[in-house]
Formats: sequence, C-alpha cells, structure tokens
Amino acid sequence: MQRYIVRRLLVTIPILFGITVINFLVMNAAPGDPVSNALIVGAPGQSIGDPEAQRELLGLNRPLPVRYVLWLKELLQGNMGESLVTRRPVLTMIGERVGPTVQLSALALFLSFAIAVPVGIISAVKQYSWLDYAVTVATFISASIPGFFFAILAIYIFALTLGWLPISGTQTIGQPWSLGDYLWHMILPASVLALPGSASLARYARSQMLDTIRQDYLATARAKGLRRAYILARHALPNAILPLITLAALDVPTLFSGAVIAETIFRWPGMGQLGVSSAFARDYTVLMGLGVISATLIVFSNLVADILYAALDPRIRYD
Repeated sequence: MQRYIVRRLLVTIPILFGITVINFLVMNAAPGDPVSNALIVGAPGQSIGDPEAQRELLGLNRPLPVRYVLWLKELLQGNMGESLVTRRPVLTMIGERVGPTVQLSALALFLSFAIAVPVGIISAVKQYSWLDYAVTVATFISASIPGFFFAILAIYIFALTLGWLPISGTQTIGQPWSLGDYLWHMILPASVLALPGSASLARYARSQMLDTIRQDYLATARAKGLRRAYILARHALPNAILPLITLAALDVPTLFSGAVIAETIFRWPGMGQLGVSSAFARDYTVLMGLGVISATLIVFSNLVADILYAALDPRIRYD
C-alpha cells in the first residue's frame, strides 16, 4: 500500500504541472484585464488615466512565458501572488473563504448520504412497488433540473412563502453570532447543494443493494432461518454501502464546484462567491489560485478514494 501511495503521489507531479500550464493559459487567454475594467487604482505617482503604466506596474505587459515562470516560481514557494484588484495576497483571500465553503460542502455531503442511502435501500427492498417508482421519478427529476432552479424554488417556498429559513448571509442582522443561527442560515444552501448529488447516490445505492441481495451468501443466510431484517442490516447493507464511500471522496470536488452557484445565490462568503466576483473583476491571479486548489483537491480526492476502498474492502490490495 505504501509503495502504491508513493507511486500515485509521484504521478500527480506532472499532472499538477500540466494543470498549472492549462490554468495559466486559459486565464490569460480571456479578454480584458483589471486595468481595462477600471477596477484598480495605480500606485502613488501613477496616473489612473495611464493604462500602460498600470499594466507595467502589475507586470501584465511582460511576455506570457516569463509571467508563467515567475508565477510558477512563487507558487512552488507557497506564494500565489497578489490580487490584481485588491493588492492583497491571494492565499490570504482564499484562506478567509475556505472555512465557509468546507463547512457548507461537509453539511451538503452529510445530507446527500442521509437522504440517498435510506431512500436507495428502501427502493431496492421494495422493488417494483409504488414507492420504488416514486423514488425513481423523484431522482430523475432531481438529477435533471439545474441547481440554480432548485435554489430559486427553495427561496420562494421556504423563505418567502413559509418564512421558515433565511434567504442569505451567515447570521441574522442585528444579532450576535451564534452556532445555532449560523447552522440555521446554512440549511437552505446546503440542502440545495446536496439535492442533485443525493439523486445519483440514491440510484447507485439502489443498484448496489439489488446486486447484493441477490448474492448466494444471502440465500444461504435466509436458508438458515435468519430474520430478513437481520440479514439486510448485518450482511447486505455493509457490502452495498462500501462502493458509496468511494463516491463520497469523488463527490467532494463536485460539491466545491456546485458551491459556486449556491454561494452566489445565497450570498455565502465562500470560495465560490470569491471566484464569481474575481471573474467579473478580471482578477486572474485569484482565479488561478482557485483553479490550482480545485485541481489539487480533485487529484487527491481520487487518491483518498482508492485508499479508502482498499482499506475497507479486504479483497482489494494494491501490491
């Protein structure tokens, strides 16, 4: 296992290098820059009406290969540069937004499994019943409708019509911060973020449970006179849920990308909202920093998924 992990880590080096090249080229191929967008103020002594002086100040007039080498050199030292708009360190700006995004994504992942696993298992046990058909229709609808539509619908129903949940932000205006109020504000965006993922997980849980309950060892357990509930809970459920753990690790990057919509609509101060505001401001250094973090998260999520699968399934060994 250790040799496998070392090999995988070595393989990630050229992958991450290629990602930085693509990330840098895509960002710099986009039209416009902060200077043309008139969103920054030049340094003392520089005229705000002199765009070329501002581009020289920010290093935007250098050749593209030179800018990439300088950026990569700083990145390898743990420095993602400065924001072209706010002139603050990119790592500091992202660090301020990581916490809210991780908390929102963690709650969304928990809700996805809390919804999908019971629904999928019940649907498999009650195969071809009206409940199974209802779950199938509901999951297909959930997987087909865009996340922003769910967000708008949730705001209209639970915030505007019923008044149960707040529309945006992380705390009630005029009240001191409290954990209960924070979680209350998190329910709506986390639920919207969790719903599309829970649909696919429920279908996968149903498929895995159907495959498991048809195995010969479960027929043997039934022949021994064991109760059906005991067989499902003790033998079928652990084997059916095992592949879902891999999906959980692979679902983390999806949640982070989906958080862009949820955080923007619900004004949640996370990395997704930072990415949207940076895109509008043409703040390419911040966008490149977010891209590197997202790519690293995807690569290591795949590694964690493989390790978890091998650790939990004794039949799998990476030799």
